[in-house]
Amino acid sequence: MRIFLQAIVATLILALPASAQCYADYRAQQSDPTRFHYGVAEIPSSACGDAQAAASHLRPRLRQHGWILVDVLSTFGPEGLASRRERAGQYHLRF
Repeated sequence: MRIFLQAIVATLILALPASAQCYADYRAQQSDPTRFHYGVAEIPSSACGDAQAAASHLRPRLRQHGWILVDVLSTFGPEGLASRRERAGQYHLRF
């Protein structure tokens, strides 16, 4: 019974939303034909403030859709999300 209760508590804790939201804005490219895009993506809060950590999270997501990460421009919290929405266009929170 004790293990069962521990499992329920662990499940509930893992189901809670993350306390701090973090985002990264980045540039990516495709070849043949060559195309570029600017985008904004949500990243784990553990990668906030670290462009290399953000890149390691973004690179595989973009690769799945045929994009290559060029660079991470910055990481930021929810306060910077609205100001980047128009510029990112269709790539706002897409990956």
